[in-house]
Amino acid sequence: MVRAMQALLGTEANWSAPVVSRLKRVWSEEYEQWRRHRLDRERWVYVWADGIYSGLRGEDGKLCVLVVVGVNERGQKALLAIEDGVRESTQSWREVLVALKERGLSAPPKLAVERRGAGLMGGAGRDLSRHAAATLLGAQTANVLNYAPKAVQPKMKQALQEIWMAETRAAAVSALDHFVKTFGDKYPKATECLHKDRAALLAFYELPAAHWQHVRSSNVI
Repeated sequence: MVRAMQALLGTEANWSAPVVSRLKRVWSEEYEQWRRHRLDRERWVYVWADGIYSGLRGEDGKLCVLVVVGVNERGQKALLAIEDGVRESTQSWREVLVALKERGLSAPPKLAVERRGAGLMGGAGRDLSRHAAATLLGAQTANVLNYAPKAVQPKMKQALQEIWMAETRAAAVSALDHFVKTFGDKYPKATECLHKDRAALLAFYELPAAHWQHVRSSNVI
């Protein structure tokens, strides 16, 4: 793509509408070629998915890009999909995942990680066959805190961190139970957020400990 840009841009005198039009055409062609490359040459062990909103607005509101990143058995990260869509839309994610399967992503990853509310692990996640689904506790924190007054939020956030950063799964379970006992009576909706996603929130503890720092968040995206 860099060589194509250099060839098309040339000198400053070449900056014109036809040049921009040719650039858009070249980029579109490269993107279409990239989004069809095969994925079955690698075994994708971990997959991250998230919807990213830009500052631009379309006819239906802010534009959203659905992004899927994978890690192969050698620990190499790669973009698997970049598509227009709606982050909360299960249908948008289903279309992305069906396309990934058609390109060869048929073997289920050991873990698929999404931000809470992305919609991927709803019905759409089943399009990737049966696989573990993880919800990010770091992303879930905001949802939990929304059900508590600001004066309580710092203490509640610290308790959530103790779950998220626990050194063992048993310690995480203990910290989660402690959170429910501490805040459940006064803030039942906050603790309900954790209860309903309990298995997904703790899914990454089944992986090697050396990998936890990577799968605890979607910072890779």
